[in-house]
Amino acid sequence: MKILKHVMNNLSFSRTTGNWHIQDPASQRLTWNKPPKSVLVIKKIRDASLLQPFKELCVYLTEENNMIVYVEKKVLEDPAIANDENFGPVKKKFCTFREDYDDISNQIDFIICLGGDGTLLYASSLFQGSVPPVMAFHLGSLGFLTPFNFENFQSQVTQVIEGNAALVLRSRLKVKVVKEHREKMTVQNGIEENGVVSTNIEKEVGKQVMQYQVLNEVVVDRGPSSYLSNVDVFLDGHLITTVQGDGVIVSTPTGSTAYAAAAGASMIHPNVPAIMITPICPHSLSFRPIVVPAGVELKIMLSPDARNTAWVSFDGRKRQEICHGDSISITTSCYPLPSICFRDPVSDWFESLAECLHWNVRKKQNNFAVEEEEF
Repeated sequence: MKILKHVMNNLSFSRTTGNWHIQDPASQRLTWNKPPKSVLVIKKIRDASLLQPFKELCVYLTEENNMIVYVEKKVLEDPAIANDENFGPVKKKFCTFREDYDDISNQIDFIICLGGDGTLLYASSLFQGSVPPVMAFHLGSLGFLTPFNFENFQSQVTQVIEGNAALVLRSRLKVKVVKEHREKMTVQNGIEENGVVSTNIEKEVGKQVMQYQVLNEVVVDRGPSSYLSNVDVFLDGHLITTVQGDGVIVSTPTGSTAYAAAAGASMIHPNVPAIMITPICPHSLSFRPIVVPAGVELKIMLSPDARNTAWVSFDGRKRQEICHGDSISITTSCYPLPSICFRDPVSDWFESLAECLHWNVRKKQNNFAVEEEEF
């Protein structure tokens, strides 16, 4: 697995001293085997404030750097872009794609995001395998995962193209959802062969399997039901606990500063190989969030005693219902997301904690007043 290779590459053993040494995260650098030629530009949809930065960036990439620019088709359907005659010659050079229809995974050298943290999550969802390096500009509301300011974008993009940048490999979760396939059928006249009146019949005809790559978190919750969620959590095949509450969050270190932080979990640096399990409003005074090794496999299922179904979402998307017999398997993916740093992984993280979350902001305590000596 690539992620495990990355972890092992960060360790070295000295025969002279007999000590293990851990590689400095700041030493991870972006290197190109050959100069990048294609770039995917992701822009937050329906945000008029991003139109001008988007146009300036695309002009710079196509005309100054002669790069192939990929954009999503619905971005160009914005009237402000479609009706801009001056931008027409640049638009003709674009390569367009549609989400869930076109596979561009092997055509992109790196990604530029314009917007907030959601644009980075969206970029992750487009690549279910290997992800190109991502450069994220802070043009949204929070910007915890978007360290670049747009004012000096030309020099910053040039540094990335030249390979002069630090990287942080943000681990993702590989999620497999297995559902008992229930096919709803409407019986003609509402009457079955045995004479029982029924309009909707659920027939189990095999299993349905879906897979997702998740950057932030998998959230299992009670959905619209007024009852507690009641789900069993297994680790490497062993039942470790039953969650009775509003739900449970399984997150990456990157996701530890998102929903998990709001639910009371610790914040973990993205270089730490781990998976977090955080309950949502548990009906227990002793259910604390825990951190487990990145290599384990988690499995979540409805408890046999559950009064209602549960709902699951992946980075806030693809929300779906989980019924009895369905299962959610989660482990660390071998395809991390390479995020380009403004400075280095450690400095960027602590700056985001301070600027976005105001971590440990407090008025400083005054020192004792020095009493004057009496003569």
